Amino acid sequence: MCLTMRKKDNQVYTQEGGIYHEKQSRELCALHALNNLFQDRHAFTKRDLDNICLTLSPEAYINPHRSLLGLGNYDVNVIMAALQSKHCDIIWFDKRKNIDRLQLDNILGFILNVPTDFSWGVVHLPVYRKHWIAIREINDTYYNLDSKLNAPQKIKDVLVFLKEQIESKEKELLLVVSSEISEAGTWYQDNVVTQERVE
Repeated sequence: MCLTMRKKDNQVYTQEGGIYHEKQSRELCALHALNNLFQDRHAFTKRDLDNICLTLSPEAYINPHRSLLGLGNYDVNVIMAALQSKHCDIIWFDKRKNIDRLQLDNILGFILNVPTDFSWGVVHLPVYRKHWIAIREINDTYYNLDSKLNAPQKIKDVLVFLKEQIESKEKELLLVVSSEISEAGTWYQDNVVTQERVE
C-alpha cells in the first residue's frame, strides 16, 4: 500500500536510524528512484519493471519502454504503472502553476526527470539521457535521494529547491500521491480565498 509511505512511518527505513539510499547501477535509475522513494529495497526489482514493460507492450519485438539491451532506462509509463501497483498516482506538475500552492502534507514524494550525460567508465560521451531522481520527506526533513549521489542530501527548503529545478525547460517534476488524493485533487491549493469563503 502506498499509505505505508506516511511521513513519520519509520518501519520502512532499512537502516537503523538512517535513510535507505540505492546508488546508481547500470541504467536502473528508475528502479533506484522508486525504491528510494518508498525507502524499501524490496519495493521493486528489475524483474518487476521488466514485467511491466512486457505488459505495456506485449507484442513488441523491441520494447519501447526500456533500453534496447534490457539494461534499464525505463520510461515514465513504467514508473506510472509501478506506482499504480502500490495504489499511487503520478501528477505531472504544470510549470505554469505556482509551486508554493502545493499541499505538501498530501504529497508522498517527488520524482524529478533531469538530463544527464552518458558515460562509459571514466569516458563521458556527448550524448544526453534522462535520469530519474526521488525526493521525499523523512523524519521531518526533505532529502534528495539521487542514486548518483554518494549519500542522501538534505534539502533546506523543498519548495525553493523544486522551483530551482523546474526553471530548466529540460527538467520535469512528477508528484507522487495516493490514488485518493489524486482523485480529490487536494495535492494543490487552487484558490485559498474560495476555500476560506466555503469554510
